[in-house]
Amino acid sequence: MSGRAKGLMPLAAVLVSLGAPAFAETQQMRLSPADIAALATGGAGPGTSGVEGIRTTVLYGDPTGAGPYTIEIRVPPHTKIAAHTHRDDRSAVVVSGMWFFGYGDMADEKSAKQLAPGSFYTEPADAPHFAMTADEPAVVYITGQGPTDTHFSTSR
Repeated sequence: MSGRAKGLMPLAAVLVSLGAPAFAETQQMRLSPADIAALATGGAGPGTSGVEGIRTTVLYGDPTGAGPYTIEIRVPPHTKIAAHTHRDDRSAVVVSGMWFFGYGDMADEKSAKQLAPGSFYTEPADAPHFAMTADEPAVVYITGQGPTDTHFSTSR
């Protein structure tokens, strides 16, 4: 087995443990970008930071109820999301734009990692994390097992 294949094994295990059993029982779904654009959007909804300007679209499920969900967040340029946690394990994919993401109790631009489109990251349950955009907006898809919530760190 190549080094790259060995490196992907833990990622595959995480993906399977986070969503495969729950999603195996779901209905078939196919959404094109036009289909997603036609879905109702709102402000920063359940499972998001609540930061003004962020637009949330529920792509699947209900983040406030029990079961799997997927949300799309559209984050404007020059947005900073303070350190916060969620009760559920979540995984995310950067769809467009440049997303800066980090772990810790304080939002620290120096420790945020720049994530280009196609990047993947996790938000483990109760693990403080933060995010930000620079000069361009970002679109991120986040998947979790609801119900979800958001709790900001006290040192915000």
